[in-house]
Amino acid sequence: MTESELENLTIAESSERIKSGELSPVELTDLFLQRVARLNPSVNAYTTVLADSARAEAKIAEQEIRSGNYRRVLHGIPISIKNNLATIEVRTTGGSKILADWKPDFDATVVAKLKAAGVINLGKTNMHEWALGGTTINPFFGTTRNPWDLARVPGGSSGGSAAAVPAGMVFALIAT
Repeated sequence: MTESELENLTIAESSERIKSGELSPVELTDLFLQRVARLNPSVNAYTTVLADSARAEAKIAEQEIRSGNYRRVLHGIPISIKNNLATIEVRTTGGSKILADWKPDFDATVVAKLKAAGVINLGKTNMHEWALGGTTINPFFGTTRNPWDLARVPGGSSGGSAAAVPAGMVFALIAT
């Protein structure tokens, strides 16, 4: 699969292809991670990219699916999580310097349910500090840029989320 094919693929189409074995969760995850590596330096949608663990999760999902243990429609689908939702052992800052090094010892309920569904977490998306603003101009983790016009912001408080999807850095994500 090429990046241009990825740009026109939906979650539903990807899910069907993953279930049938036509598309590999590892291949899909790698394509998204390549886009993140290329685009995030200018867009700043992600504050934390989980490339190694995402690849490991994708390999597990692929093995499960190939062995007949397909869970449901999101199994093997890469997503991202807003940086104010607790994710076990992953830096979760709420967009604030105060929590710059916090790695929760638990998952938020929505994160736990997504993991149970078999999603692959690509990383945490940038946000306005404490989700209290409409710009995602963040003095600690940098400003998120609109992927269609880097002179503009995508809004907030979920600006990283609002930029990551249209930039094709992920299919979907959880924001607040």
